[in-house]
Amino acid sequence: MRQARSLKDQAQVKAAMTAQIAVAVAILTAAPVRASNLAAIRLGENLNKPGGPDTSYLLVFPEYDVKNQVDLTFELDEYVTAVIDEYVHDYRPALMRGSNEDWLFPGGEGGAKNARLFGIQITDRIQKVTGLRITLHQYRHAAAAVYLKHHPGDYETVRRFLGHRNIRTTVKFYCGLETIQATRMLGDVVRQHRNIETDPGDRP
Repeated sequence: MRQARSLKDQAQVKAAMTAQIAVAVAILTAAPVRASNLAAIRLGENLNKPGGPDTSYLLVFPEYDVKNQVDLTFELDEYVTAVIDEYVHDYRPALMRGSNEDWLFPGGEGGAKNARLFGIQITDRIQKVTGLRITLHQYRHAAAAVYLKHHPGDYETVRRFLGHRNIRTTVKFYCGLETIQATRMLGDVVRQHRNIETDPGDRP
């Protein structure tokens, strides 16, 4: 968003596209949805402020819009809400080209932005800025890995935010991560006992 602000006065469309990617990354960090859902977000339908204009956004996808036919609801925090609001008010109009459609990410020729091309743009920008190449689908895996690192064994929460219908699917994909975390936790316990039971003067 800082880069978008620096471009705003000289190149409005380029600034708006930069801000668009910033918003997509902010949303994915809090709501690791599929590319098709991300690109198809509608203001006032999927993205709302039920508590009023000064509250945070709620991102909602009804079951008929989700691949696995599972309702998805994400409460976005103040930070993500502020990024979205800045984009909607200051940058999105430059991408609308006179249209009054309600897509959060409008495409160049009307309608929503193409999900595949949007995914490529996001991946390329992240790689350019950070050196890390991560696809939109890998965002979902990363979200699960980060969550399970802090909440080992809580597959049900992962199932819910990834929109899996069956928890067996979640366990199948991420059980390996749990094994790694379990061995690390065991190592921590062993090291703690070793430090307690070994006299400082003793050699290992």
